[in-house]
Amino acid sequence: MSITLSELGLRQKPSDITRLMAIAIERPDVLSLAAGFTDNDSLPLAEVRDIVNDISNEGPSGKATLQYGSNIGRSELRSILTSRIEAQDTLESGTLDEERMFISNGSQQSLYLAIQTLCNPGDCILVEQPTYFVFLEILEGLGVTPIGMPMDETGAVDVEGLKALLTEMNESGAIDRLKALYLVSYFANPTGHSISESTKMEIGSVLSRLERPIAVIEDAAYRELYFDSPHSARSCLAIETFVGIPTLYTSTLTKPYSSGLKVGYAYCTDDSWKESMLTVKGQQDFGTANFAQAIVERALSSGSFDRHLNELRGIYKRKMETLHEALNSELSELGWSWSVPHGALYLWLRSPNALQTDGDSRFHAACIENGVFYVPGDLCYPSERVQDRIRLSFGTLAVKEIEEAATRFSLAAKSMTQAVSR
Repeated sequence: MSITLSELGLRQKPSDITRLMAIAIERPDVLSLAAGFTDNDSLPLAEVRDIVNDISNEGPSGKATLQYGSNIGRSELRSILTSRIEAQDTLESGTLDEERMFISNGSQQSLYLAIQTLCNPGDCILVEQPTYFVFLEILEGLGVTPIGMPMDETGAVDVEGLKALLTEMNESGAIDRLKALYLVSYFANPTGHSISESTKMEIGSVLSRLERPIAVIEDAAYRELYFDSPHSARSCLAIETFVGIPTLYTSTLTKPYSSGLKVGYAYCTDDSWKESMLTVKGQQDFGTANFAQAIVERALSSGSFDRHLNELRGIYKRKMETLHEALNSELSELGWSWSVPHGALYLWLRSPNALQTDGDSRFHAACIENGVFYVPGDLCYPSERVQDRIRLSFGTLAVKEIEEAATRFSLAAKSMTQAVSR
């Protein structure tokens, strides 16, 4: 006899990333260009050990880091992170309010809390096309519908198309269910695209003219993971057209420092929304692990965080170049295409002649057979499935493994391209 699950429980489906990781476990011979894991060899074990040793020598205050902390997060850490955003956005010190900052279990938790407290089943969220596919899974699990915004040929939001979409939604009454607009604004997962400040300003201007407020969720998880220089656009928190628009800015310390510590953060301009998220968060976990927060707080304040991050940027740039050059030498003449990113962990590929690359495709099976796998790009689209895109992650494999993975991928690509041409 089976129990009856709630509507929420019944909506849940196995996540695509879990399925992809199951392949890695079942086939240890397969090289993964799928999951966005960070570089294992560069994880700051020695730095964390030194920080823990320092904490152990602090007496009662050191022991307190192993006690429960506050639900909103450690005050000093929130202050450091608030100042960090101000510096990135060239804002005067004190422009942002530390009390609007809270610490989360990675940025993923803050995204979930945002939708959980903002939306009812049947509501909808505007997203880019493509977008972060795990966010789409969050929406599906909570019964919220993603609506793809029109995009231009550069990968930017088509603002005129957005205006037309909002007009259409207003005329049909669908706008009453529209709760937020979600942007992955820096070195986006999966495309590597960054949103220009002018596009952000236009989006803010469009939203500010609506009859009721539509929230903005800005996902800046990769903002600091650039290769040579940061993207010049300020965040929505600093752009004048977003004043008065409820805005949640989320980011993380997992990708630029240590994924295992699972510390993220969010800044919310709407107090009632923030308090609702914190209330739900408290019900879930009583606050993000105090000890993990203490470690990253000391890493940030001592400068070891930024020293590590600077080294990491060089590591990821070399890995990206390795994968790009290996694929380019083998696949460019066959019609495969992609843009060279300026940050983050991914190459976003387009197959030639609309060759299908989704998880059920012959190409996906050929890659597994050749000992390599990837994230099918169709997972990154909200409704209409685009089946000729692929996300490759160069984060976790060593350089030599990346070269081998590229060789395996190219062999599969060549076999399928030749089969299509015959």
